[in-house]
Amino acid sequence: MPSRYLSFRCSVPWLILSLQALFLLGFFFCFPDAGDIYSPYDLYSEFQDVSHMVIFGFGFFLVVLRRYGFSSAGLNFLLIVLGVQCSVLVEDLLVLLRVQESETGIRSLAKAVVSMTAVAISTGAVLGKANPVQLIVMSLVEIIIFCVSRCINRTFLEVPWWERVTLMHVHLFGAYFGVAVTSCFPEPPPGLDKNRSTPKSDLFSMLGTVFVWVFWPSFNSILLYFKKTAVLNTYFALAVSAVAAFMLSALTSKDGKFRMAHIHSAVLAGGVTISYTAASIQHPWIAMILGLLGSVITILGSHCLQRCFNPAFKLHDTSGVHFTFGLPAVLGAVAAVVLSVVEVGIDTQWNNLSSLGYMIFVDVGAFCQTISTALITGLITGLILNIKLLKTVHVSKYFDDQFYWEFPHLSVGF
Repeated sequence: MPSRYLSFRCSVPWLILSLQALFLLGFFFCFPDAGDIYSPYDLYSEFQDVSHMVIFGFGFFLVVLRRYGFSSAGLNFLLIVLGVQCSVLVEDLLVLLRVQESETGIRSLAKAVVSMTAVAISTGAVLGKANPVQLIVMSLVEIIIFCVSRCINRTFLEVPWWERVTLMHVHLFGAYFGVAVTSCFPEPPPGLDKNRSTPKSDLFSMLGTVFVWVFWPSFNSILLYFKKTAVLNTYFALAVSAVAAFMLSALTSKDGKFRMAHIHSAVLAGGVTISYTAASIQHPWIAMILGLLGSVITILGSHCLQRCFNPAFKLHDTSGVHFTFGLPAVLGAVAAVVLSVVEVGIDTQWNNLSSLGYMIFVDVGAFCQTISTALITGLITGLILNIKLLKTVHVSKYFDDQFYWEFPHLSVGF
């Protein structure tokens, strides 16, 4: 057996076993209540939708490379099921430290799955370049930091409507954490044939996009109390962003045809952009405008980032999470501040400027805290992942499933 396969067998299975044993001990000894997780399943239907979205939707959403489909879908599933357990334990630890209140019932599990969406987004940035050990380490570090960042926003900055902030900051944190991590990995050679898609991989990726699109209203409403408003606004924003994606794709392509890369990313922009304001918008046309702007910034951002920003900073974002999730999340944060200012200003007839200024300060502070924490800790995590102990993949081995998966149809004599 070649040494590289021997080292893989001696590292990944034992790391997984050790982590699972640690999680079992944590649930058994330290946190026996686990947020009273066996109380009635009041959120089970939404929880199912979000689970489908994160595991199936994002799993196939990441299948964009011609020789990395097994790892894209399979490793995403592994990271989610490990990370959800870690997230529940971290949340219970914060409750034990009395820095936040305990969640009851399946709501705590739902919040953990929502949090793992940030990890699924970050994984897309380093897709094909990080080995399974690096991905597991990155996921666990990220989910711990994300939970702490969310706790800071809720407890110390006292952000109102923290559930909405959580939904927006999932995309913001995940995108910029992934961008910071991937900046620490060498760029693939320009002529590397494995760094491209095929019609088959694009079709699977579009299937994942459709699943994410369908279940996004449940994702945006699962932690909120005004669910109907959030569902309706999210659907309107997603519908307009999908229409705009097809329109802008035909207008911006050289031959006037639809480009799958545009549709793959821009149809989801409305759901990201409206994640913070989905429950507070009272007019559907506002949600539709945000969906349109999200699609515009995604497609225009993909052109600018891929042609100017990424080459200048020698940054390789495999799945384009920066313009698919990062830029729409920034737009959503700006829109949330503007809409809050207008709403509060109209209600108070622009007389209570001190409270209005404080609200803006808190929202901007939470945004800056989240994005700066994501960039700084992502950069540190990327540097840690490149130590020799974690056996960094050589650039010539990027984007290849055969290093980690069996391919019986390629064996001799088959």
